[in-house]
Amino acid sequence: MPNVPFTTFSQTNRHQIVLLVVGHLLWSGAVLVLWSAGRLTETAQPWWFALFLALQFHAATQLFLPALLMHPEERTRSFYFFWGGLLALSIWLLNQVTPSDAWQPLLTALKSGLLLLTATVIGTALARYVRRLWEIIPVCIVMTLADFASWRYGPTGDFAKEIRRYYLAPEGPPPLIDMVLVKLALPGATGMIPIFGISDWIMVAFFVAVARRYDINDNLAGPPGYALARQGRIGRYLPVPGVALFVAVLLAQTTGHFIPALPLIALVMLGWYAARSLRRRSDR
Repeated sequence: MPNVPFTTFSQTNRHQIVLLVVGHLLWSGAVLVLWSAGRLTETAQPWWFALFLALQFHAATQLFLPALLMHPEERTRSFYFFWGGLLALSIWLLNQVTPSDAWQPLLTALKSGLLLLTATVIGTALARYVRRLWEIIPVCIVMTLADFASWRYGPTGDFAKEIRRYYLAPEGPPPLIDMVLVKLALPGATGMIPIFGISDWIMVAFFVAVARRYDINDNLAGPPGYALARQGRIGRYLPVPGVALFVAVLLAQTTGHFIPALPLIALVMLGWYAARSLRRRSDR
């Protein structure tokens, strides 16, 4: 394979990358506006709380559309290490900035946007290594077992307790895990609240990209996402994995109990892929 420079992309992919970056910046701005509006609400009714979450999740899932139109390019491992390291360094550097209280909400929104962008890129890249659709079965099994084990016996449960303690009574620097948590605006909250981790969005992006790769419609609101992207129709993409994560987050926030999102996403997607594949065979 020829040695392609790390900064070289096809014209189509350059265009989609620009759309991804601009889209995530706009999303960060929208979250900031929603946070400002949420501060005016003293008491948050359940439906108001769900509406805030739904708006931010729905806007975030539209950001997948440019990624669905990116053309696969043959790359070396060095390419992925370079860009993965650059994104990781960007996340770390952004978390080292300590602005005044007035600028803190803007920085928090930008960090959440950068985490979503990084997760979308990683999840889309990982989907390229799924050679056959059935290969997601062991991926889902391993992902579920690892998440449950980490929650029950490993660091995930401890991280959740640390984050909960810190945001109930902030004192000192935030826990290190806070760096990779996506924070959203909620009504009545003085600051943005961590809702899910970067790993959750990576798997959402992964399943979205797998559905595109194998021409499976994962849109609950109509045509496949790539068809909407080609037509420039934004707002009608409701991918199944994104909805699964939203349901898991909503249950966790309303019940007050930590709920591992990855097993739920994996179970839902296995069922969805199986149902769509069986339907496709029956239509032949």
